[in-house]
Amino acid sequence: MDKLIFEKENCERIHAVENSFGPSGEQLCKPGRVLMGEGRLMKQGRKKQQPKAFFLFNDVLVYGSIILNGHWHKKQKIIPLEDIQLENMEDSDGFKHQWLMRTPSKSFFVSASSAEDKQAWIEHIQECQSRLLQDGGRQPGSAFAMTWIPDHAAQKCMRCLGKFTATNRRHHCRRCGFVVCNACSKERAVIGHIHATKRLRICKFCHQTRQRGGSTYSNGSSEEEEVIPFSQEEEDEELQNHMPSKWLDSRLGSWGNRTRTSSSVSTTT
Repeated sequence: MDKLIFEKENCERIHAVENSFGPSGEQLCKPGRVLMGEGRLMKQGRKKQQPKAFFLFNDVLVYGSIILNGHWHKKQKIIPLEDIQLENMEDSDGFKHQWLMRTPSKSFFVSASSAEDKQAWIEHIQECQSRLLQDGGRQPGSAFAMTWIPDHAAQKCMRCLGKFTATNRRHHCRRCGFVVCNACSKERAVIGHIHATKRLRICKFCHQTRQRGGSTYSNGSSEEEEVIPFSQEEEDEELQNHMPSKWLDSRLGSWGNRTRTSSSVSTTT
């Protein structure tokens, strides 16, 4: 299609995303940036999963909470594509259409409405990321935050095994992601890939590891991380919050409810 028409329509779509976040959102329109797709995914929080609006650009992934669908979002998060690592989660009786998204500051589970929609998101992100790293000379991230284990998955402190109560509340270690009590998480440490200067809560085990010389906080050891996805019950309760994703085919200039075509991630016209 005509390059000027494409650029005009792309700019209008990006401005619509900007406006949906109101004055609290950052400016998203910049030279060379293309909106590749958008949709609603379920994101796992520490207490439950919630619907979030996701917007994939050719260089960043943006998401936020949904206030009024299509018109008003909040809590905008912007993640450079080079800082994203995806891990596929196989379907089972306990969970469906989910994958793990790791970033330096936060790692979390998301789920799509179908296997096709999940595959489309993963492939679009990976292909945009690959093109960005090849063409832009950027380096992929090497340190990622641990996935927080949801509150409901732990009735006892995962370090001392003390039972959680109204007064003995749950906390999360920022290094290993375990659910721990206050007594087991009194120490604080800087975890560089999460925040350059802020001292964050860590559990006594991670503090002891640091004292023994393991002061580099990156991925940690695989045995320390327990991956707990959404339960099927939670997914069924929130299924109505899913909506079909929209993808751009820039060669044709079309935009609609499709999963994926071979040209849908092209940014040339």
